[in-house]
Amino acid sequence: YRLALSGESESYFESSNSLLFAYVLAVAIIFLVLAAQFESFLHPVTILVAVALSFTGALLGLWVTGGTLNLFSEIGLVMLVGLVTKNSILIVEFANQLREAGKPLVEATFEAARTRFRPILMTALSTIVGILPIALGGGAGGEARAPLGVAVIGGMLFASLLTFFVVPATYVTLEHLKERLRGPSEAPVEAPAA
Repeated sequence: YRLALSGESESYFESSNSLLFAYVLAVAIIFLVLAAQFESFLHPVTILVAVALSFTGALLGLWVTGGTLNLFSEIGLVMLVGLVTKNSILIVEFANQLREAGKPLVEATFEAARTRFRPILMTALSTIVGILPIALGGGAGGEARAPLGVAVIGGMLFASLLTFFVVPATYVTLEHLKERLRGPSEAPVEAPAA
């Protein structure tokens, strides 16, 4: 005896393997691009925290609406990787600019989150409203595509709300850690008295 998948189950598991590779590749490419842009490996970690939040929101949205994790909802998860990182990029980049201008870490981070609140909210709301018709599942084959919309809306809502709290906290924590690790090695060495 042997057990084999066939039909929709077989195609789902085949596509799941491809999409898992797509998730990993998307996150790796975004990490490398951000590392080159910020010339740091810490800032991309801060930014990618939002991706985990978006996946949580997408899965919660599917659970609440009774949707399933199928090919369409998995495509929505891949879309979220790109959609959600821009929110964090806005905060981290502006905080870096304020710190270069001489502001203290916590003040720069708070001001960056406050200043970027409206642009992040506007883009998140426009994305949610734009994908709403897909989530409602109208038209021919709409119920099959609805999980894509639900995943994107759930991920955008969850990540957008928590980005203003989690990303600044992560940014401050990692900057304190970087300064603590770098501090003693960059302290000027005093010349011995002659």
